[in-house]
Amino acid sequence: MIHPHERKQLFLNDASIQSTKGVTRTLHQPTKCGPVIRPDPAHNQIAVQSRSAPIWNPEKELWEWWYWAYYKIPRDPNEGVSLTHYATSSDGETWDTSPLELFEWQGNTNNNIALDPAEGRQTVYHILRDDRDEDPARRYKGLFGKGDRAVKVSPDGFEWTALDVPPVPSQDESHCTYDEQTQRFVATVKHKTNWGRSVWLCTSEDFVSWTDPELIFHSDRVDRQNRAARIQQIVDDPNYLSPPLVDGTDFIAEVYQMPILPYEGIYVGFPVLFNPAGAVPPPHGNFTALNQVELTTSRDLHHWDRVGDRALFIGVDPWDGVNYGCAQNLLCGRPHVRDDEIWFYYNAYRFRGPQYLYGDVVDPSYHNDIGALSLAKLRLDGFISMDSRKGTLTTQPFEWTEGEFHVNADVDGELRVEILAADTDRALEGFGVEDSDDIRGDQLRGKVRWKAPTQPDGVVRARFHLENARLYAFWTGDRG
Repeated sequence: MIHPHERKQLFLNDASIQSTKGVTRTLHQPTKCGPVIRPDPAHNQIAVQSRSAPIWNPEKELWEWWYWAYYKIPRDPNEGVSLTHYATSSDGETWDTSPLELFEWQGNTNNNIALDPAEGRQTVYHILRDDRDEDPARRYKGLFGKGDRAVKVSPDGFEWTALDVPPVPSQDESHCTYDEQTQRFVATVKHKTNWGRSVWLCTSEDFVSWTDPELIFHSDRVDRQNRAARIQQIVDDPNYLSPPLVDGTDFIAEVYQMPILPYEGIYVGFPVLFNPAGAVPPPHGNFTALNQVELTTSRDLHHWDRVGDRALFIGVDPWDGVNYGCAQNLLCGRPHVRDDEIWFYYNAYRFRGPQYLYGDVVDPSYHNDIGALSLAKLRLDGFISMDSRKGTLTTQPFEWTEGEFHVNADVDGELRVEILAADTDRALEGFGVEDSDDIRGDQLRGKVRWKAPTQPDGVVRARFHLENARLYAFWTGDRG
């Protein structure tokens, strides 16, 4: 049975569905809202990135964001340095990057650098605020370093104390969040397999002792086939910026990284599919490529199912001289569920590969402005919808004990619901399709009512009758 009284039933997979007729599953991409923090050319910044999403500080009543800014060193245009900066916002969209005046850099303290520049990229990689911890000196928790992640704590996110514990082993990419569903810290780290870059899981109950990495997600033959098709699609489309080197090699696809969102009793993963196009010879020694986000889901963090036939959730953007995410889009960290929307902060990069490969395809000045922190938004529960011009969807059995019946749906025509006995196709008296309210319009929390004077008791099924409608989720009770 399913349990819509405990959590919303979404349709990322078929777990809540018994049967459908005339219904299709649609993956929805979030609406891109553009950059929210750009590099500051007045300070020789050429890009900004983060592997932590913004954090709400209830004491300051502000969003806080620790992010990296990359600086080009004037004496050597082929080298640069990245430093950790700090910004705040009251709404999550407009960010204040006013000087903190904590550290001298480039001859003055007129900057918002948050951690010692002498540490360079060895500074914070992930940062979390933990209001559950009774020790105020451990209010902020961080994983540091560009390789294995050192474990540190802080009262304010600025002064850090390293804990005398083993680091969390990882290569150069990872993500970290707190899982309210199991009350554990969860880190997805990068290690290699036969399929190249892959996702491994480490967990901790106290942010001190971490489990050994366990392989949970890697690419496969389908991803390899998709890689070739996706590269060719961008090469053939003049609206996009082709990778500057496409050498024809049948590269495998790899999984660059994967943040996780605990959501309604399941986990939604956002794997970045790394699709190489050409091998860049040393001294660069990496690949031109496309990095784009897909969706996957799990009930236990260990076993993952692909979503939406591996359609892109956040793909690369056309090259119009304004867009940033023309070669690489990847999430900063766990998305935020905010009222009626889900907000995705992501790293958008124009180029992947050294400047000389692009020649005069783009104006050289763009290489001084290559990456921004950006925002995209999705309707609540809006990852997947079950759509129909005229069809039905019947759920698995569930026990309806109390509370009203709700739907999240966008209806141009009509949506009605009949309640069936668990073991037959007969509607309960007073709960037939003709007894149901006619749900119309865009309803994030639509209530379905019937002519029956009392709600049914015991185990039932629901059958949705959809006409020009999209169904995102359903549940019973007062939640949502």
